[in-house]
Amino acid sequence: MKVMIRKDSKGLLSAYVPKKDLEEPIVAMVNPALWGGLVTLANGWQLDLPAMAADTPLPITVEARKLPSAGE
Repeated sequence: MKVMIRKDSKGLLSAYVPKKDLEEPIVAMVNPALWGGLVTLANGWQLDLPAMAADTPLPITVEARKLPSAGE
């Protein structure tokens, strides 16, 4: 799914999913550089982000994979 990753003026990361009209803060990251690992959104979704350079400029739209949650 297409996901836009952005950083606000306070430095907090968020993910926007256009097809769901959903924007949630990123609350946890497996990889401190963000890219190439799992991130967890405030609503509990886990997204697998593609591997990219750590200095990739934001905002950016990427193809991410949503992992199924326990209720799905």
